[in-house]
Order: sequence, then C-alpha cells, then structure tokens
Amino acid sequence: MFPIRDHNPSERTPYVTYALIAINLVVFLWQLSLDQRSENMFIVSYGVVPAVVTQGFGFETLVTSMFLHGGFMHFIGNMLFLWVFGDNLEDELGHWHFGLFYLACGVGAAFAQILPDPTSRVPMVGASGAIAGVMGAYLLFFPKARVDVLFIIIVIIKIIPLPAWIVLGAWFALQLFNGAATPIEGGGVAYYAHIGGFVVGFLWALPKWVREGGPDFWRRTHGHPPHPEARYRFQESAVPTVRRRK
Repeated sequence: MFPIRDHNPSERTPYVTYALIAINLVVFLWQLSLDQRSENMFIVSYGVVPAVVTQGFGFETLVTSMFLHGGFMHFIGNMLFLWVFGDNLEDELGHWHFGLFYLACGVGAAFAQILPDPTSRVPMVGASGAIAGVMGAYLLFFPKARVDVLFIIIVIIKIIPLPAWIVLGAWFALQLFNGAATPIEGGGVAYYAHIGGFVVGFLWALPKWVREGGPDFWRRTHGHPPHPEARYRFQESAVPTVRRRK
C-alpha cells in the first residue's frame, strides 16, 4: 500500500521539500558509490548510535542520520511519502517554519527510539522519523484530503482514493502494532522512531491548529488543503481486450 499523490497539490513551490529530497538523493548516491566496508563506516559515523548519544557524544548524528538510508526501497519509500505530504504542510507552516519543524520531528523521533534501548550499538538511519512528523501534522490539518493509494496484492494493482485520516491513521496503527510485536534490538525497523516522529509532528502543529480555530478551521476548509482539487484522469490501456469465445 503506497500513497502516490493527494488531490490538492500546493499552488506555491515547496522549496524546502524539494531541497530535502535533493539532499537525501545526493547523500544516497554518495552511499551507492562506496564499497561495503566504507559504507558501513559511513553509517556508523553519521547514524545515531544510542549508546554513544547517551554517553554525551555524537549529538550531531541526530541530524545527519536523517539523510542516510539503508537501501533503495528505504530511500524511495521515504521520498515518496515526503513528496506526497510535504508540499501542503510547507504551504501551511511557511518555508522556514517547515524546515525547523522537519528537523525537530527527526530529532524527537531519534530520542523516541533511543529511550527504550539506550545501550544499543546498532546505528539508526533514515528520514522516516522526520517524515512521520510531517504525516502527523498533515493528519491534524487536512484529515479529509483525498489521497490516491496504490494497492499491490500479488498480481492485482489498483489505485484507490481514500481520505487522509484513513491512510495516515492506518499507517500509525500499523506502527503501534509492529512496535509492540517486534523486539527493539534486531528488529530492523525503527518503529518507535516512527511513532515518536508522528506524535511530535502532531503536537507541534496543534497550537497553530488551535489558533486557526480548531474545529472551525476544519469547517472552513472542509478538512482539505486550501487549493483547488486536481482532476486526475486515468488512461485506458491500449492493449485490446480478448474475449472468450462461446
């Protein structure tokens, strides 16, 4: 299940979102250029190692780790989520505020993963925690925004538009379930970072949502980003249909 776009793209250029995607891309291409030993050293040096941070060192890795990724699908998935949800949130918060918000969510997510296992020496990398914060704030501001979700079930591929509260609520519920069911050490996915980033993003956005009128803000915007809805048309396949003979 992959969100591929929302139906209310921002009318203003999301410079910070584009910049974050570009930086992540440059760093990921740099990782690909390294041999396995050099990449491992790179990740250990710039990823968050809980045991090091809790000893009072390596605080800079709370930021640098947000721009490292553990593989192609990890990178593509994160950038896709940032592309879909980042533009409208940047428009709502403003460019500089959005940049600060993104970094704060990433740092908060890292601490959420450190707290349950502060002696771990496994490096944590990825933009997932910061992007989870984007998703948490998006859910608060635009719960009824329509999001096209790509479903892939074995050989069935289908795009279904769903309201954001279903897409993001289901994603968050999945993180809670997997976080509870997966051992912290050796699980491979930083579920607590996802949960922490989502909560930080939601709480960070809450004062602005209240200032905008809270439920009145939803009534004014109908729970959608304040931009005209895009009209997406799906082309029919050019492959002719072969019908069964009777």
